[in-house]
Amino acid sequence: MTLTDSDYQEKVESAIAQLAHDLPTLFHQDIAYHIYSSDIFFQDPVNTFQGKLNYRIIFWTLRFHARLFFKEIYFDVAEIKQTAPNIIKVWWTVRGKLRVPWQANIFFNGDSTYRFNEQGLIHSHQDNWDRSPKAVLKQFLPQNRQT
Repeated sequence: MTLTDSDYQEKVESAIAQLAHDLPTLFHQDIAYHIYSSDIFFQDPVNTFQGKLNYRIIFWTLRFHARLFFKEIYFDVAEIKQTAPNIIKVWWTVRGKLRVPWQANIFFNGDSTYRFNEQGLIHSHQDNWDRSPKAVLKQFLPQNRQT
């Protein structure tokens, strides 16, 4: 099935609205998966995989670890923008208070690039972080042990 330009743009705009709804609460409730293709590709500084089942698992894992390791955790969306007919960019910040005996906060910025296929579904999601995974994990340590 080939979409008209108008129908394609409508699906992109619907995905933007869905992401704006889902992303701020992704650590607390599941996202909607109807905007993603069955063969979605995902990559961030730690993970690379393909397939909607794996995509669902990564979001379940994020929620599980958020509840386990954090007293508070937030995914703050700064901006969502369509940068090309088949690309959406999202700029965001993760921040939270860790559930440890010492005071520790997590904070990092990132961006996500979502690419659409011909059917108007997201088939690629790539995340970039403003620091290395090691630097993010160092935030879990007591201040005097972060060197």
